Amino acid sequence: MNAILIKLFATALTLSQATTRPEAIRTQFDPARDGPEVVRILRDGCAHMRKAFDIEDINLDELISTAMEDPKAIAGESKILHGLDIGELNTSYKQFCKGENPPNSPFEAKAVIEFYNKAVEGLPDANALKTLKLPGVSTILDGNGNRFSETAEPNGRRIGVPIGQIPPMVQKAFIAAEDKRFETHRGIDERGVIRAFIGNLAAPGRPAGGSTITQQVVKNLSVGDDVTYERKIREMIVAARAEQAMTKPEILGLYLNGIYLGRGAYGIEMAARSYFGKSVKDLRVPEAALLAGMPKGPNYYSPDRYPDRARERRAYVLSRMKEEGVIDEAAMNAALKSDLGLVPLERTRQEAGFYYVDHLGREARSLAGLDSLTASAYTVRSTLNAGLQSATESILQEALSRYEASTGRARFEGAEFNLTDAVKRIEAAAAPTPAPAPEPAPAPAPAPKGARSAKAAKAVPAKPAGPKPAWQRALESARAPLYDVHWPLAVVLDTGAKGANPRVGLADGRVASLNPGQARGKLVPYDVVRVSLREGKGAPRADLRVKPQVQGAALVLENRTGRILAMAGGFSYPLSQLNRVTQSVRQPGSTLKPLTYLAALNAGLQPNTLVMDAAVTLPPIGGVGQSWSPKNYEGGGAGPITLRRGLEHSKNLVTAQLLRGGIAEKPEQSLQRVCDIALEAQLYAECERYYPFVLGAQPVRMIDLAAFYAAIANEGARPSPYALESVSQGDAVVYKRADRPLARIGSSDRVAFYQIKSLLQGVTQRGTAAALARFAPYVAGKTGTSEDENDAWFAGFTNDITIVVWFGYDNADGRRRTLGRGQTGGHLAVPVFGQILQAAWANGVPKSPLAPPSPEAQPLIADATIDLYSGRRVAGGGFTEHFRLQPDGRLADTQYRLVPQESLYAMRPDADRDGDALDGGRSDDVRRPEDDQYDPFAELGRQLFGGGAPPIRRAQPVPAPEPLWPGRSARSPFGDDDDVYRRPRRRDPDYLFGEDPNY
Repeated sequence: MNAILIKLFATALTLSQATTRPEAIRTQFDPARDGPEVVRILRDGCAHMRKAFDIEDINLDELISTAMEDPKAIAGESKILHGLDIGELNTSYKQFCKGENPPNSPFEAKAVIEFYNKAVEGLPDANALKTLKLPGVSTILDGNGNRFSETAEPNGRRIGVPIGQIPPMVQKAFIAAEDKRFETHRGIDERGVIRAFIGNLAAPGRPAGGSTITQQVVKNLSVGDDVTYERKIREMIVAARAEQAMTKPEILGLYLNGIYLGRGAYGIEMAARSYFGKSVKDLRVPEAALLAGMPKGPNYYSPDRYPDRARERRAYVLSRMKEEGVIDEAAMNAALKSDLGLVPLERTRQEAGFYYVDHLGREARSLAGLDSLTASAYTVRSTLNAGLQSATESILQEALSRYEASTGRARFEGAEFNLTDAVKRIEAAAAPTPAPAPEPAPAPAPAPKGARSAKAAKAVPAKPAGPKPAWQRALESARAPLYDVHWPLAVVLDTGAKGANPRVGLADGRVASLNPGQARGKLVPYDVVRVSLREGKGAPRADLRVKPQVQGAALVLENRTGRILAMAGGFSYPLSQLNRVTQSVRQPGSTLKPLTYLAALNAGLQPNTLVMDAAVTLPPIGGVGQSWSPKNYEGGGAGPITLRRGLEHSKNLVTAQLLRGGIAEKPEQSLQRVCDIALEAQLYAECERYYPFVLGAQPVRMIDLAAFYAAIANEGARPSPYALESVSQGDAVVYKRADRPLARIGSSDRVAFYQIKSLLQGVTQRGTAAALARFAPYVAGKTGTSEDENDAWFAGFTNDITIVVWFGYDNADGRRRTLGRGQTGGHLAVPVFGQILQAAWANGVPKSPLAPPSPEAQPLIADATIDLYSGRRVAGGGFTEHFRLQPDGRLADTQYRLVPQESLYAMRPDADRDGDALDGGRSDDVRRPEDDQYDPFAELGRQLFGGGAPPIRRAQPVPAPEPLWPGRSARSPFGDDDDVYRRPRRRDPDYLFGEDPNY
């Protein structure tokens, strides 16, 4: 039996059951025994069809005979009828519809039953449609209540609305246009099916299906939309069952909320807002008719691209509405004369904050108990500072790219995508367009995949297509694969010849000369690349930007509330959805050292307490394992050094020495107290009790580290970071974050926290983050670098916010990759911190000097002047230090508790100068005059703010600044050319473990 005829008979078997006994459709027949039953069903079905057409006084035999006059059309062009023998089809029609018994019948019941049984395997449950909840689009608001973005499933940009809130006129407009017998049929309109079949015979092409509204619901939401006989069979059965499980209004409600109507809008409510800027309940007759005409072909009848087609289709719907009595002739004529009334197309593309929005979804599940933010149409209020978010991403992306460029690790791996095909389509748009497919159009096409044309010419002709060049129009409509990267896109127009630079077109229509760098000779016309722009003489100039392999992350947290103001979880969300702020752990290096110093200060030591910066060996914990002998990053040791300067210059040996009597009597006990603080601060769920822990050996999440530094800013009150403020659905509040007090870290008191804050301010004044000296009155923080420079950190805070920055390579493949010798937190993360800090101030974060002790801590603290290097008390001048008072009100003197005063006389005369002698005998901390006057952020400030002190501007986005990058020369005020980072000293001496083979 002919394969196509088998499929046609199986489809006819389905149609016969659905129209004659929809409540008892069989989905399994026995091939050996049920042949006669199948023949009877087919004959009953054909009789039903003939009766249906008799109602309309249509001669079905004549229709079919006319359609069969051109057998070549059937055999040659129709996809669903290709290979059909027209003679067999005619014989079969006579056998089942005219009661004849031809001797040469091609029908084989067994083959038809086997195909039918297989087609209906695993049939979806029609009852599931009754309780189906369509995904919706949720609107994300920033911390000021302004719309930031939308989030929706790929085919779910909709706002659901109950059928009772859709005006009857709108409902009837769609029924008139799509399914005039919707109210009377039982899921299948047999006349529509036969008409479609006859039409396919007479006019082959894309097959028509004759689908009812019920069938369209089933196709879109249940069985899928592949063009096969199997799908049509499944669709008809589920549609017939859906009509028994649901009411007509329920089915129509699913249809009107589920259908795609163009402009990226699914459902009637979203379409009404997108096209007309109003709710569906406010639609007028011409507006309803325009939307009712869209399901037939949203792209073909697009009023934005083809307004004449849209008017023609609207006119057809209006005529159908008049025929069905929905409107009278006067209303139809008035609607025909009205303009389209469209509001401007609103671009809904989100360009920043994808890691943030993804995190919002996670919080919606864990805090609000929602399945997802896209399960329905929600309004989500977040903590986001939109301008700061965009600036943070731009700063981080530029920093990561520049790092790889400066180290020679950058690699050009090809253009992001190519526009050749899109340009050709635009240039051909003036040609006649074929008629649309009757089936509803799918969702908008996906973003370009970056395919390149192998036949591209050397240069692109400059011939415009329409009001704008074709390349510019193609670029405007393209969705770049790396859609959250903030460098501008540029289209290669001319690849250059004989060493000349290529020319590229920009989104605003300008043409620039491109410095191709590593991509020279590798670009073809219409390649799209990322660039950094600078103004040239008469025309802009563009420098190629290459996506890096290195990763990074940044977080801005509000100290007193825990509100997440900005979050960048990686270089680009499309490249990697792993959020390195919340979903990964990395060794924090010396950013964890404040824990140990906090424990020492809480145990009674003072910032001027002397500690030996000298070799130390700690015994095995519990007498098991090996002893531990750490080393400083630069090697060696400086002898006696104050607690303050040990932290400011990140001395590993000083940190280790504190475990030996500085916190508790025994090293194991000291380690336990450090762990206690770490656990109470919620840095870890469990503390690895081994000595390298105090140097940052145990990996930590960035968000937890940020909360700890915010606690330091708050004198021990730790916030719980969060991004989700509230979720509402219509007027109903689904979730609202409750106000809650901050959790106090009781393992250390306010005095110790204020003292550690002061020590961390010294890190930015004189220590490993001295590049931030300009901002030192306002900030405190700590650099960190893990073993072999695998991770580079800076964590810092002001009175109001905490900012944490991390650089490193992902190690998901099990390999740890170094950033390179000297690529420390002070070298990489500190400049990024400085730029984000200024962006925060420019986007409404207050700028104020670090606060003095709180009223609770002030009575327990006394200020006294000391010599900064030796820690000795001096009568006048010197450095003002903050000392803990004893219970009796006297200043606790612990300067020589760990290093007896008498032992100092046996040491070298210049022992009060810490650090190792480097070039020319100059130690790490002997400052030159230009050290105090040279401002490494002066150029950055000019670029960000145009010179002078950065003003506080409220809620204004800050463009990505041009950072002052390590290795870039700058002239000092004293006239000598001095590379800013060429001085022979380490900004971040955080080498963790020395040469201990265990680590």
